[in-house]
This record gives sequence, structure tokens and C-alpha cells, in this order.
Amino acid sequence: MLSNLTHEFPGARRYLNTASVGLPPATAADELRAAIDAWQEGKVTAPSYDAYVDEARNLFAELVKVSQDNVAIGSQVSALVGMVAAGLSPGSRVLCPQEEFTSVIFPFLARDDLNVTFVPLDELATSITSETDLVAFSLVQSADGRVVDGKTVADIARGCGAVTLVDTTQAAGWLPFDAGLYDFTVTGTYKWLMSPRGSAFMTVRKEVFDLPDLLYPGWYAGEEIWESIYGPPLRLAEQARRFDLSPAWLAWVGTAAALRFIREVGVGKIHEHNVTLANLFRDRLKLAASDSAIVSLELPETTHTEKLQQLSTASRAGRLRVGFHLYNQIEDVELLVEALVA
Repeated sequence: MLSNLTHEFPGARRYLNTASVGLPPATAADELRAAIDAWQEGKVTAPSYDAYVDEARNLFAELVKVSQDNVAIGSQVSALVGMVAAGLSPGSRVLCPQEEFTSVIFPFLARDDLNVTFVPLDELATSITSETDLVAFSLVQSADGRVVDGKTVADIARGCGAVTLVDTTQAAGWLPFDAGLYDFTVTGTYKWLMSPRGSAFMTVRKEVFDLPDLLYPGWYAGEEIWESIYGPPLRLAEQARRFDLSPAWLAWVGTAAALRFIREVGVGKIHEHNVTLANLFRDRLKLAASDSAIVSLELPETTHTEKLQQLSTASRAGRLRVGFHLYNQIEDVELLVEALVA
């Protein structure tokens, strides 16, 4: 278990909703405020934000065990998935879990010339065949926190000649994983990575650099950013930066600081802390242990509504959803149990 980090997270008590929105460490919030002050005072230049983007890219690459050359930046998951969807040939066969978050599936469904098939999550791996062109799924499911055996899915897909696209938004920041196992990963940072909304990452294996459609090529995707702002010819970066979307500058100030904080704590320690708390809660409610920091359950008849409303939780797919992160403590488990078995 991690030591108490309440000094970094003054709003964390009773907060069990990281699967919706993560809380920033104080150091990140302070750095973001300072950046806003500098902006207001006219003390910034556009290139001065590049250092934050570069640092965040490097820290994320380290976190998910790939080279920085394989990491592109964006603002939201659906836009990054959209580039992959746009690059598929007409008639391509896409396989997805039927319970999947819509930012992963809507970009494929928006094309009427793709064959998109849905199967139950627990049948995903066994449903991959030689006719499958792409498998898209979340490593950790948003609705209920189920953790997918991504390596098995990736191995089967590769053996069948299929490409994999994995949303790691509900995993990155607490679940150790290797993004290099997959052809593409996409990650929103505003949940378990505790960053401002407006920053996102995509990892791309070199072997599939030619698959995404360059829907939004702009100056920030240039080989030399500040020499790519006027005139032809098209001159994109050789690395995954060719898929970069122009950054929302202030969001990246907070993202770099939050990722720095996560590296200092260590994702392995965060994983152990989060799952320990989640399983302590499951045990108190006589639920089976799990490998997830997210717990989903039907509200017991004994629920004390007023006490539950004093906690920050979420309702997803008709069930209560709670998430335990590095800033939660045993006290949060006790308060939640008290609200549900009053």
C-alpha cells in the first residue's frame, strides 16, 4: 500500500470516480496555474510549449514500454481511432466487443463500407479468424472494469494477419502493460493519468505506419516543426509524430507534470495499491476478488442513498461503478461499505 498522499490530493477524500475523471496532483495543478499566469502576463511564446509536449511524449513512451519514436499525440481518443478507421480499405472486416465504449467503435461504424462485427467480450479472442482485418477493444472495459488478456488477443490476431487497436484509457496509469504488443494503442489522459482533458496519445508500430489515413496533417506533424509552417511540399516526420495533432498547449503542461508524478511513484506500486483497495472492498461485500481497480455492482437493497450521495461515484450500464486510485485510502473503502450496507 502507498503511504498517504493527501497533501498532493486535497480533494481525494470520498472521491471514487477516477474512471470518469482523475484528480491532478498538487504539483501538476500548481504548474498549470503558473503556466496560465505566464500566459496572461505575456511571458510565453508558442515554441516554449514544445518542451512540455516532448517531456510528456517521452514519459508516456517509458510508461507503456515503447520508443518515443512510436508515440503520436492528439486531443481525444475518437480522433485518433478515426485516423485508423479512415485508413482501412472498403470491405475491411472489423471485430469489436459488443460492450465496447463508443469512442472505439463509432469511427468504424461511421463508414458504411466496413463490415463491423460485435461479439461478447469473453468471445473476442476465439472469434478472430483469417478473415478478420482489425480487432478493436479496450484493455480495461469502461463499464465494469474487466481486464482483457490483451496478449492472447494480440497473438491470435497477429497469427491470423489481423491488426490490433487497443484503447488503454482505463488502464494507463495503474495497469502495467506493453503497448508494443499491439499495432495501435490510443489513450485519453484525463482519467488514471490525472491530466487535463485535451491531451491524448497514440502508439503506432513501425510496421503499420502506412495504415492510418493522414486526415489532419498540420504543421505540428512536420519533420522540423517550426520549419513546416508555410508552403509546400508535404514534409512529415519520419516517426509516429507524422500523426501528431496540434497540441492544446496548456493541457500538455499539466500532462507532463502528472506523468512525472506517476513515474516518481511507480506504476507497479500504484497497481498494487489500487487492486488491493478494490479487492478489500469486494471482500467486504462478499464479491469475488479481481485484477481490476474498477468495481461494478448492482446497488444492494441495504444502500443508504444519502450516504452514497456524499461519495463521488458513477452509474454505468445500470450499475454502480467505483474506481480506486493512488490517492484513495482504506477510509474510502469503509465509507463506501457503510453507504452500501447501512
